[in-house]
Amino acid sequence: MEKKQKRGSFSGSIGFVLAAAGSAVGLGNIWRFPYLAAKDGGGVFLLCYLVLALTFGFTLLTTEIAIGRKTGQSPLTAYGKMHPKMKWLGTIACLVPAMILPYYCVIGGWVLKYLSLYVTGNATKAVGDGYFSSFTTAQVAPIIWFVVFLAATMFVVYRGVGNGIEKLSTILMPILLVLIIGIAGFSLTLKHTDANGVTRTGVEGFLIYVVPNFDGMTLKKFITILMDAMGQLFYSVSVAMGIMITYGSYVKKDTNLVKSVNQIEIFDTLVAFLAGLMIVPAVYTFMGTEGMAAGPSLMFVSLPKVFESMGSVGVIVGIVFFVMVAFAALTSSVSILEAIVSSVMDKFHMSRKKSTLIVALITLVIGLTVCFGYNIWYFELTLPNGTIGQVLDVLDYLSNYFLMPIVAIATCILVGWIVKPKTVVEEVTCGDVKFGRKGLYIVMVKFIVPLMLFFLLLQALGILKI
Repeated sequence: MEKKQKRGSFSGSIGFVLAAAGSAVGLGNIWRFPYLAAKDGGGVFLLCYLVLALTFGFTLLTTEIAIGRKTGQSPLTAYGKMHPKMKWLGTIACLVPAMILPYYCVIGGWVLKYLSLYVTGNATKAVGDGYFSSFTTAQVAPIIWFVVFLAATMFVVYRGVGNGIEKLSTILMPILLVLIIGIAGFSLTLKHTDANGVTRTGVEGFLIYVVPNFDGMTLKKFITILMDAMGQLFYSVSVAMGIMITYGSYVKKDTNLVKSVNQIEIFDTLVAFLAGLMIVPAVYTFMGTEGMAAGPSLMFVSLPKVFESMGSVGVIVGIVFFVMVAFAALTSSVSILEAIVSSVMDKFHMSRKKSTLIVALITLVIGLTVCFGYNIWYFELTLPNGTIGQVLDVLDYLSNYFLMPIVAIATCILVGWIVKPKTVVEEVTCGDVKFGRKGLYIVMVKFIVPLMLFFLLLQALGILKI
């Protein structure tokens, strides 16, 4: 056993906010948010998402960041410090990012592959029918790109909190925001006439995206939209994965947590909205509403066809788009790896370098399993939520849809009923910081959030069908 290592810290609130926002802004914002917004009545979904961000998301973010700063520990050991009988929760909270990281890096490798196609002038390959499936089922290429993406993630975490994570976030997040705004603005200028003589514009797509559509709205349909918005927000803000507890443990005591949480909420919601503004008008213009699809097929199948339809400018747009996606994926994967590495450092008192290498090696092995799950180890399994999946989908389901709601519910029970909300309130208000939503926080963490998460868990288990 090595001597206990000195923990790193963010230099200030800006570095913390950008790192936390970088974690929250990931692939889910880019391929799932636009799809749900287009499916769920545009502005109706956006309004639900905004209200939930200010209540549901705010509660979970505040709770985890406060736990991290109060204990000065990563998730594996933080819960035990909050209450001795909750050590088991730390183990599950650390298991979640350990399950997510391998397949996230595999998908990150897919992004790098597509970026390379556009950079090297081979964009036409990306639009070929079956190209995406032929690439993911190959036995060598996906592994190479996965290893490259994992190595980039490992390099940042290996360098530490200040020189690695904070520096990456302060450079990439402003660039990411500029790129998204640029593509979103360009999407609004698009115009296309299809083979049937129907002309569609980006502005029309924008209206579909933001104007509430109450046609055929029933209570059941509204609840479906609300559950979709809650699920998207829950998986988007990086809670229940140990990340925000880890990042919170690096925050200095003089940092205003209320202000920081507000800024993270705004940044994540803004990027999610802009992702929709970037994708929905473009896909609608060239493919109609039927062009929207959830998951990888939107990014790796639909959008390359949209870029091709733009003509020569489409190659440039494709390069900018996949650079932006690569940045978003990297900042998120770095935060996931950091949550695991920090836990190993706190629990076993290992150095950062040794912890990073050990976790990266384990991730490599599991990631190879994910890659082989598309070829030599391929199988199809019906999951409780009704979807059909193989290795990647099983890991995604177990981590995101099963363990994460359990971690979040147990965290709410811990704070709301065992150590009481005052524990978090005292941490948030230390230094005479005003906690304007204190009353809302207490009600949400004790009653509303755990109940909402319980319904989300029942839906994931296939028990609650809407």
